[in-house]
Amino acid sequence: MKFMKLGSKPDSFQADGDNIRYVATELATDIVVNVGDVKFYLHKFPLLSRSARLQKLVANTNEETNDEIYIQDIPGGPAAFEVCAKFCYSMTVTLNAYNVVAARCAAEYLEMYETVEKGNLIYKIEVFLNTSIFRSWKDSIIVLQTTKSLLPWSEEIKVVSHCLDSIASKASIDTSKVEWSYTYNRKKLPSENGNDPHWNEVKKHQMVPRDWWVEDLCELQIDLYKRVITTIKTKGGIPADVIGESLKAYAMRRLQGFSKGMVQCGDVLKHRSLVETIVWLLPTEKGSVPCSFLLKLLKAAILLECGEMGRRELMRRTGQQLEEAIVTDLLIHASPGEATIYDVDIVQNLVEEFVIHDRSAPGENEFQEIRSPGFVPEASKLMVAKLVDGYLAEIARDPNLPLSKFVDLAEMVSGFSRPSHDGLYRAIDMYLKEHPGISKSERKRICRLMDCKKLSTDACMHAVQNERLPLRVVVQVLFFEQVRAATSSAGSSMPDLPGSVRALLPGGSHGSSRSATTNTEEEWDAVPTAEELKALKGELATLRLGAGVGGGSDRSGNEVNDGPKSNAENVAASKVKGLLMSKKIFSRLWSSKEKLGENSSSDTSESPGSANAEETKSTPSRSRRHSVS
Repeated sequence: MKFMKLGSKPDSFQADGDNIRYVATELATDIVVNVGDVKFYLHKFPLLSRSARLQKLVANTNEETNDEIYIQDIPGGPAAFEVCAKFCYSMTVTLNAYNVVAARCAAEYLEMYETVEKGNLIYKIEVFLNTSIFRSWKDSIIVLQTTKSLLPWSEEIKVVSHCLDSIASKASIDTSKVEWSYTYNRKKLPSENGNDPHWNEVKKHQMVPRDWWVEDLCELQIDLYKRVITTIKTKGGIPADVIGESLKAYAMRRLQGFSKGMVQCGDVLKHRSLVETIVWLLPTEKGSVPCSFLLKLLKAAILLECGEMGRRELMRRTGQQLEEAIVTDLLIHASPGEATIYDVDIVQNLVEEFVIHDRSAPGENEFQEIRSPGFVPEASKLMVAKLVDGYLAEIARDPNLPLSKFVDLAEMVSGFSRPSHDGLYRAIDMYLKEHPGISKSERKRICRLMDCKKLSTDACMHAVQNERLPLRVVVQVLFFEQVRAATSSAGSSMPDLPGSVRALLPGGSHGSSRSATTNTEEEWDAVPTAEELKALKGELATLRLGAGVGGGSDRSGNEVNDGPKSNAENVAASKVKGLLMSKKIFSRLWSSKEKLGENSSSDTSESPGSANAEETKSTPSRSRRHSVS
């Protein structure tokens, strides 16, 4: 820290208790100066020779007041006045970053100008500030902190503006020219510690990080911090991501619990002002701050009930780079009193912002695609779709989550092409597991979100044993798995099918395509029993989609023989055979197969979410087997 000594005489100021100060000298004092609750017994000559204001005050005294004057509003109080008085007596005074502004403001109050006497206190302090304090990084920050308690004097004598300019200029300087100490809490490299045998001065400068200044500024109160960052942004030269890093570091330091996505109880008004200020300071450039930081700010803004404008801005900024988020970032707890655990509406709004941004900036996306072929808009959509799938799997565990919220959110990304629907299947299965009492129509509606053609082999293996899925979906999974296996072995896009099956597909006889009764439709939407699942596998295996061998054998050509069947198994097999003869279902299945290369997210000819309103009866309870979700 820089300091300056003024005067050459020894300090002979004495104290008599807490409220009395006097000069130890044989010459009797002839004036009493009351500063606050402290009395100073001094001499007129040294004071009046340097202070124009004291000259005026003494001129207004009379015999009745006994040369006693009162100064109640001097900036810096008794301590600052004592510095000025000692300077008048040419006593040794030490100035540093902590007391120099108070002394400067007090000297301004006492009118200690050059016109009163050459080499007066104001002049000497200005020299000290300009040649020492403002050239020091940390002293400039300390001085700026002291100005707050000395407003408006510190503002009027331009100490605040000089501090802001000094700090902003140093923060904007080329890192190779940084030669002063700074706070940077990180693990230093050997070259930075001087332990590297190849260490030299050039390498030392190269090791100064771009954000070397951000931690020191965290010491400032939010109002001063705002002014510093604004000045830095006005000067230019600092990348937007470094400004963003500074805002992130400040929030982490000033908001307890912020790093964990929460804000601990305290001064709500103070914390609210801080969050709103950080939002206001956010750089306009996309990607200047990470999405995780924006989401933490959004959580804090909601908790602290910040202004609607600030929250909308956070929603917009977050939605524009939603592909960077992870599922845990989106788990924002609902307000007290809400039935659900998480606030799903916020996530829906974020996804909507992402979609709007994608539609409104085609030129930007085209440029990005040319500039960065590895990260095109389609890749961003895929990442958001996977993010939503993971989020749905988490919120599906909430027993109070309405089906409509689940479906609405899933449908928002249904148009985003993604090669696999495994994540969506996992979310649907989790919802069915946690909500066993939903009706057939609701079960049908949620399953329509999933495209069975886009399930991996592992997901298919799980799905065909999943007793929570409607029979219709299980058949689709089995059918497309057979088609995939047949296509792979035959090496063609269209496997040979037996005539009996071909007759059930579009282009064959349509006479019975509408013969399925309402009861058959209800059976398709019902949850299959374990026996029915087993029968389904057996019946579809006999179709021999890929081998072209007659029915009744497995994929290796071996005769299928499961041994004697129980009565329940025979009933289930008979029922499944009847259902499989329904042209309607095979027509739909084959229609879907012909669209294997398309990006549709629907697994039937009907649009997602158009469940039959009449099917509201809950699924009957059946014997179930455990399946891993």
